[in-house]
Amino acid sequence: MDFDFKFTADGLIPAIVQEAVPGAAQPTGRILMFAWLNRESLEKTLETGFMHYWSRSRGKLWFKGESSGHTQRVVRWYQDCDRDVLLFEVEQAGGACHTGHRSCFFQELDRGAKALPVREEKVFDDGAVYSA
Repeated sequence: MDFDFKFTADGLIPAIVQEAVPGAAQPTGRILMFAWLNRESLEKTLETGFMHYWSRSRGKLWFKGESSGHTQRVVRWYQDCDRDVLLFEVEQAGGACHTGHRSCFFQELDRGAKALPVREEKVFDDGAVYSA
């Protein structure tokens, strides 16, 4: 595939992943996570219909849900006006966050950047899912 996006110098493009809301004409769901894609992960995502990412820390391609089973099926996707960020609306199976929360953005902060008490329950036991 020939992508006309503005990838970073190291060949990556940021991806915002948002929960799809049935019947919504535009993205309106909760932000689930932020991750990086390279050309290969973008091709795999479009080929399979399920999110694939590039892990900068592990230096490898990964399929979302390969360890947990918590997959992300692509409903639709968008580019931003500068073509340097992608937005994916997905149907999330289970939780998106490796900590067991539905979203990676579960920790609210006050104006002094102090963490407030977490108000949402985990959707899965991360210790049980990722123990090995």
